[in-house]
Amino acid sequence: MKKQNYELDDTVSKATDNVKLWRTERGLLEISRDTLAVSIRLDDKRRGYVFHGHGRLLLDSIVETEEGAVGEPVEKELDEPFLMLGDVEDMEQHFSKTSEEDFTKIGYEHQQDFINRAKDLCDNFFIKRVHEHHRFSESNGLIFAFPNEASTFDILVAKGSKLVYKATDITFISNNTKVVLKSQGIAVCKNDGKSVIIKNGRSVIIKK
Repeated sequence: MKKQNYELDDTVSKATDNVKLWRTERGLLEISRDTLAVSIRLDDKRRGYVFHGHGRLLLDSIVETEEGAVGEPVEKELDEPFLMLGDVEDMEQHFSKTSEEDFTKIGYEHQQDFINRAKDLCDNFFIKRVHEHHRFSESNGLIFAFPNEASTFDILVAKGSKLVYKATDITFISNNTKVVLKSQGIAVCKNDGKSVIIKNGRSVIIKK
């Protein structure tokens, strides 16, 4: 499969206020005021952004069972560049022009310095996504990619009630009443009130 071609805009904007990029009953992802943003174009349409500033990801990845709650919430500070793909046409209203000071206070010498880093992130992401046999399309909903210490990406995919979060230490999938969690040697599957917990190679089926 060929690499999915993309282009970055040659100008960078900044957030004029705190912007919620994703929010449901399961979680929240937002960026703070003055976060840098450069848009990504796929097929000549604006399809995403690379952000750098400060933000946070909160995710309720706890599964409630008859044996009690399993898992822990995800709380992630977003102080490194990360990528977002999806429907971003209405986001321009939250951005304004940048100044030289906006770049230096985050650690860049100038605008091109940030664009170069954003390009490295996109190159790495789209190449790795090809290796996983995926291409982005609008049907994917929202996709967020956060570089991790393993030189790969933690991925959040959200579309309506469907949610997938995959990081180095956790996989969490939720869709209405169906929930799957794999973390810290424990796997839990829950569907319509019935839970299966696998721990130390042994499984327990729990019904309400």
